[in-house]
Amino acid sequence: MDGVVASSGYVNASSSVQALSLFLEMRHDPIVKMDPFALSLTVKACGLSMNLMFGELLHGYSIKSDLVGSVFVGSSLVDMYMKAGNVLEGCRVFDEMPLRNVVSWTAVITGLVRAGYNKEGLVYFSEMWRDDVQCDSYAYAIVLKACADNGCLNYGREMHTRIVKKGLDMSSYAANSLATMYNKCGKLNYAFLRMKDSSVSPNGYTFAAVVAACANLSRLDWGVQLHANVLRVGFLDSLSVSNSIVTMYSKCGQLDSASLIFHEMSRRDIVSWSTIIAGYAQGGCGEEAFELLSWMRKEGPKPTEFALASVLSACGSMAILDQGKQLHAHVVIIGLDHMPLVLSSLINMYSKCGSIAEASKIFNSAENNDIVSWTAMINGNAEHGYSQDAISLFEKIPYAGLRPDSVTFIGVLSACSHAGLVDLGFHYFRLMNEECKISLSKEHYGCMIDLLCRAGRIIDAENMIKNMPFEKDDVVWSTLLRGCRLHGDVGCGKRAAEQILELAPNCAVTHTTLSNIYASKGKWGEVAELRKLMRLKGVLKEPGWSWIKVKAQVSAFVVGDKKLPQNEDIYDILDLISSKTEFSLQNVASILE
Repeated sequence: MDGVVASSGYVNASSSVQALSLFLEMRHDPIVKMDPFALSLTVKACGLSMNLMFGELLHGYSIKSDLVGSVFVGSSLVDMYMKAGNVLEGCRVFDEMPLRNVVSWTAVITGLVRAGYNKEGLVYFSEMWRDDVQCDSYAYAIVLKACADNGCLNYGREMHTRIVKKGLDMSSYAANSLATMYNKCGKLNYAFLRMKDSSVSPNGYTFAAVVAACANLSRLDWGVQLHANVLRVGFLDSLSVSNSIVTMYSKCGQLDSASLIFHEMSRRDIVSWSTIIAGYAQGGCGEEAFELLSWMRKEGPKPTEFALASVLSACGSMAILDQGKQLHAHVVIIGLDHMPLVLSSLINMYSKCGSIAEASKIFNSAENNDIVSWTAMINGNAEHGYSQDAISLFEKIPYAGLRPDSVTFIGVLSACSHAGLVDLGFHYFRLMNEECKISLSKEHYGCMIDLLCRAGRIIDAENMIKNMPFEKDDVVWSTLLRGCRLHGDVGCGKRAAEQILELAPNCAVTHTTLSNIYASKGKWGEVAELRKLMRLKGVLKEPGWSWIKVKAQVSAFVVGDKKLPQNEDIYDILDLISSKTEFSLQNVASILE
């Protein structure tokens, strides 16, 4: 019994390795008899660590020991297979279970929906409902997610009715998921008006849930109104409410407002600190995020992997390698460098800072890389031109017991684009939709359009834009326009430019690119007309900025910029370098003195 209690403690603390080790000790102890509860805990540990190989061994053991018929063991096996990405095996185990409860039903539905099998998840939920299994708020939240992702408004409304009848509409899971579902189905107002017209007065728990929904939907206007209501009814002292408001302002890009609320909070928990740090990190304010993390280490709770990963991501986005290395050393010292979230952030940070060798070293030495880490490494290789390495990594994913997600496919499609592998790119494009059942997004189409443009198949790229099931924005047309410039296609370039200028009439880059296409073909009359049109519109091309960091001081400049304090020294050095005369370090030093 002591072993079971210890195993449960390890699993609840997410110490899956210790739980698995304890199971092996119990297995070899002749006095201890293995029961369904202990076995289910060990299977759960495999799910937490996504250790599919060990999980399959436990599955075999459960069959041999005749414990597989236990609802506890069966539910844990379903959950383990789903978390490891083996959806088919998870469904097979569930279908063969002699007895099922709400946990097993929720596990199979959650696994299907998170893997993108929304329709299948809804089918299982309907069967669950027919079997008269009582659902909790979490099960409803998962079903509402499926409705949102699949655009099933009527089914979602039916779920809303059932939630209200069961009195679950005050649950944070349900409230958040309802708002998301109505928004994705184009009926955002309905969720909030339903709460407003209700005879039930919202409490702090409800406000926290609905403000969190506004954050997830980036609806600043609704969030501000709810903030005002919170102030009016006096719920700002609630930690969950104030945390949700900080999250809402952060996700809506209002960092000053988020910071103001954070600094005015009478008490802060790990969520408060992690939220404000993530807000600054994701907002591109890496230095501020780094400072907040330092403050948190001195005066706040111990930073979690979420806060550390956020700052590492910011270091990568801003290419601040020095701070990234400092943070890497810190996570090693505190023992969080093995956490999947931190691992993927380290790989991402080093890749974006140009240290692809260091990123590879971390990836190869890790024992528990999840699909996020694999994706980060694939993207890093693709961005640095190591297309074959990216593709090779992608092909190894199934052998690691993992399943690529939509972001992983963006990485491998980009690799195909850079390498000019059109046929392979289309193979992955079809694989994603037909076999992996991942919904194609605008970003996936963008990768394919870029692939076709780089390969010179301009007309095919134009046709793909016209036939894609998404609104045509300036991003895809700009991709086509760049392809036209690369391959000198004047006719298609003109059509692409016209589409962009309908969306952004004063886009200077579009005018300039089209002008360059005309010039490359000697069409000087068209160049003159276009330049004249730009002058009439008052269109000016924004100059590109560069920046350099020297001794913790960041300096930004443009071509011809003469505003820097070191202006004369810089131009003296440039003149010296541009002249083809011999010069030495002593010459440079004499100028700088």
